[in-house]
Amino acid sequence: MNLLRNLMRLYFYSRYGFHRVTGTGAFKNGSVRYLHGNVQPTWNPLKQAIWKAHVKQFHESSCSVATVVSCINAVRFLTNGNAAPVSQSDILDRVTTGHWKERMSDSGYRGRRGLPLPLLGEIIRDSFDVYGLGFRDVDIVQTPLNGSGRSHIKTTLKKRLRNFDRVGNSLIVAHFDQGSLVPALNIPHISPVGAYDALTDRVTVLDVDPDQKAPYEVAFDTFYQGLASDYHRVLLAYGYGSGGYVHIRLS
Repeated sequence: MNLLRNLMRLYFYSRYGFHRVTGTGAFKNGSVRYLHGNVQPTWNPLKQAIWKAHVKQFHESSCSVATVVSCINAVRFLTNGNAAPVSQSDILDRVTTGHWKERMSDSGYRGRRGLPLPLLGEIIRDSFDVYGLGFRDVDIVQTPLNGSGRSHIKTTLKKRLRNFDRVGNSLIVAHFDQGSLVPALNIPHISPVGAYDALTDRVTVLDVDPDQKAPYEVAFDTFYQGLASDYHRVLLAYGYGSGGYVHIRLS
């Protein structure tokens, strides 16, 4: 297992180096725009709450923990503004689905670290239940790069992004190839969506990676490309078939 992990690491760093040297992928000029300064939304209570609750992950495999706790705290803040925020260690102790805490350890759970998309959706649903937060639906959506259903999935995603941004009755958690969006390794990553601008067709990601110092926005098609990654099938042994998103409808 260690040999396989080292070979995968070599592959990912080699691909990263190629894109960096050639100026391709996320290294291409203009592919990503970082939002420095005070850009937090001044309206839409749910958007305000997710920006306020946004935290960074505590180690390289814990992007799911930071993302889910950000969502939980955002909804708790809306429900009770005086509620104490849930910490990342607290949520790992209380939500045991899928051996979540063990997956965050150096050795992982049976050698597996992080969360594939289906398990991420289960953990989000169970986290809302554990903390007594109401929701109407948690939808786990795989986003194919090709195929007959691709057009409908893209249309639905854009509608949900627009509703999140304008109506404020839902949250969207992205499970994506981070290196498709920003200059980073092409590995599975999880973060909440922070905004969608229908005029420019750009999506803002509240990246929980501490190396990403500011939120950033990318074109919708770039965002979808990151969601639709099959992670090059090198991670199938760890349960990572493809990316996608989790839509949390609150009302």
